[in-house]
Amino acid sequence: MKTTHNFNAGPCILPKEAIKAGIEALQDFNNSGMSVIEISHRSKDWEAVMNECRALWKELLQIPDNYEVLFLGGGASLQFCMVPMNLLEKKAAYLDTGVWAKKAIKEAKAFGEVVTVASSAGSTYNFIPKDYTIPADADYFHITTNNTIYGTEIHTDPDSPVLLVADMSSDIMSRPVDVSKYAIIYGGAQKNVGPAGVTFVIIRKDILGKVSRHLPSMLDYRIHIEGESMYNTPPVFSIYIMTQTLKWLKKLGGLTAIQKINREKAALLYAEIDRNSLFKGTAAKEDRSLMNICFVMTQGHESLEAEFLDFAKSRGMVGIKGHRSVGGFRASVYNACPKESVQALVDCMREFEKIYK
Repeated sequence: MKTTHNFNAGPCILPKEAIKAGIEALQDFNNSGMSVIEISHRSKDWEAVMNECRALWKELLQIPDNYEVLFLGGGASLQFCMVPMNLLEKKAAYLDTGVWAKKAIKEAKAFGEVVTVASSAGSTYNFIPKDYTIPADADYFHITTNNTIYGTEIHTDPDSPVLLVADMSSDIMSRPVDVSKYAIIYGGAQKNVGPAGVTFVIIRKDILGKVSRHLPSMLDYRIHIEGESMYNTPPVFSIYIMTQTLKWLKKLGGLTAIQKINREKAALLYAEIDRNSLFKGTAAKEDRSLMNICFVMTQGHESLEAEFLDFAKSRGMVGIKGHRSVGGFRASVYNACPKESVQALVDCMREFEKIYK
């Protein structure tokens, strides 16, 4: 099997032991003689998986007892409308830090007044706005903690005078989080916690049931809480791999341990970007993402972009082409990305510089 260094932004690299466990469960789940994608989601064997997955979420993030953890479908994109449908009665506040925040704002406008408290759109979203005021009369304040396309990240849990909602699709489980500061944390699993197909929602239960509008059953958080994430058939295989991924993370030492590893990986690559005469970072240094490291060729070397992509590919690098809307390069170094892959990319950049400097 050839050596591949996977920097895909999502679906992305997963722990090898989680994939191995998934292969075994596809063939025979829990000595049942059936595949994990064949068993009834109402069986005791499957309920045990759901309970274990939920317990791992609560343990790793130290989620308080007055919160529930849901496993739903539809991706984070469905949450863009599900959040305002359940919470927005009159007005909501949003921080615009990228494409996904902008999409969330668009969906929220269908349910009430939306105030954008600040935006970095004028600078191609290369920083996180900091000087803004959250309206005290807003029903909630929404943030996107990590911006995959532009490589910026909110590194701390902000204080908010109103309910705080966060899309943590691409940095959940990469660091400790004070869940008690948030009313809702949601995201697609396909970055740090599993494959595509399942969406996590961490929700404080007492915030629900406050809006006057009718809520369709499938879009009502209360229905999913009551049904323990099995109001309808859940995405069983995605949840199974998520469980195995979280078991790997716990074995590694949990969120404090992975945060240390993630900081080391990001520091290694950013140091090379800053040193190398052919490359430069695109995000403000204080807001640089630890998950999605974005960079471009330096002035005068732009014509080498395609050549570097081919050069890197020949050395086993996969997924480093920047998002189609911004170009350049992007190395997504999520939890399961080994430090050895980051070092291999650094070595590749150094080798390329020696040839073309």
